[in-house]
Amino acid sequence: MSQSSDASRYRPIPFVSGAVPGRGHFEEFCAHPAFFLQRAFRECGEVCEFDQGGMRTVLMVGPEAHEAVFRAPDEQLSAPAAYQYMVPIFGPGVQYGAPIEIERQQLKMHAKGLRAERLTYYAPIVAREVEDWISGWGDEGEMDFYEAFADLTIKTSTHCLLGAEFRYSLTDEFARHYHDLGEAADAAGTVDHTRQKAVYDRRDRARKALGELIIERIHRRRNAGETHDDLLQVYMDATLLDGSHLSDEQVAGMVVWFMFAGHHTSANTAAWTLVELARYPDFGREVTAEVDQLFATETELSFRALRKLPLMEGFIREILRAHPPLNALCRRVMQDFHYKDYCIEAGKNVMLSPYVAHRLPQYFPDPERFDPHRPEPENVFAYIPFGGGQRKCVGNAFALLQVKTIFGTLLKEFEFELAGPPGEYREIMPSLILRPSDPCVLRYRRRKH
Repeated sequence: MSQSSDASRYRPIPFVSGAVPGRGHFEEFCAHPAFFLQRAFRECGEVCEFDQGGMRTVLMVGPEAHEAVFRAPDEQLSAPAAYQYMVPIFGPGVQYGAPIEIERQQLKMHAKGLRAERLTYYAPIVAREVEDWISGWGDEGEMDFYEAFADLTIKTSTHCLLGAEFRYSLTDEFARHYHDLGEAADAAGTVDHTRQKAVYDRRDRARKALGELIIERIHRRRNAGETHDDLLQVYMDATLLDGSHLSDEQVAGMVVWFMFAGHHTSANTAAWTLVELARYPDFGREVTAEVDQLFATETELSFRALRKLPLMEGFIREILRAHPPLNALCRRVMQDFHYKDYCIEAGKNVMLSPYVAHRLPQYFPDPERFDPHRPEPENVFAYIPFGGGQRKCVGNAFALLQVKTIFGTLLKEFEFELAGPPGEYREIMPSLILRPSDPCVLRYRRRKH
């Protein structure tokens, strides 16, 4: 069969309007990826194509499309090829900078560190961090809670991953470097991760400094013959299939990778959770009553106790539907990819968007209504805040544990209200993470028991 006759078997993929000559949709995508992708879907439907600054990208929407992408083999749809801009952040030899067979083994190391018995150990650590945080609040006040949660989750993640000594000696320095890494993970970097020289120079300096801090701790443990009950120890002790250990540089990269995945998700989800608890006070009172009921029989927020908060879990699940942190899940097409009667040629990207997917009314009725009692959709590929398949976000269990523990502790002691009108708290995307608008100020008041 000739190439032209073979091509005639497939429908042309609709192309999104508004492309700028020589730039395509690059500026509109970078300004707010979630809003652009929503416009593209509304205009063109479940499959459409746009020009991401020279990279032709095909947006695919809906559970059937999600499943097709998540089940495709890496040899056909490659995550590493699409996410090379993350290699300078995580480092060579780790995740997208490692051969695929090594990356798969590294994912299993993460999974080992996040088994239920490990999460049991982390829950009290997070609770203590929150208690220390609120001990200096006084009875009432105002705070920019986006920045506050970003700081808190760096502390909790550092404490759980690297231990108390690291947490209390180097947290501020660690947080500063992590901020510089986060600024480099923006929409423009998906096309050219060397374009913004000043931002990427800071990224590289921060990554080098983080690596040195973590490796210094590795050497200190080894020289002292110490072992600790944290994720750093899991990575240090882990072996690859050939019996070898990760190098010190790879261990440092594993820490950066996990913290990057978990920290941003936790901080943004926590900020949105507080905004919506205050914006919908009736729901807030329901969740607070559940926390009170828990503490009537429990003395601490253990991992076991957190399972007794189904209303809070439903509230956080709805937060992740309405405000999913990640909104552009990408794969590079390595071999022509056929979906229904479309052919997506090798060399293009395919993209899924949780923000768009979670607003499909056939799976989420009245999708613009915030409803923490909303039932989960029957199709498991309809709800994808953490992606899906073998590349589902590795930090999701830890992120959920952090957010539940944070609010179990906060709501026991304080009530919250918006400091500005409800419409002031908007969705912005200065990076690839969907966050509340800046500043995100709320009032707090100590509860009267």
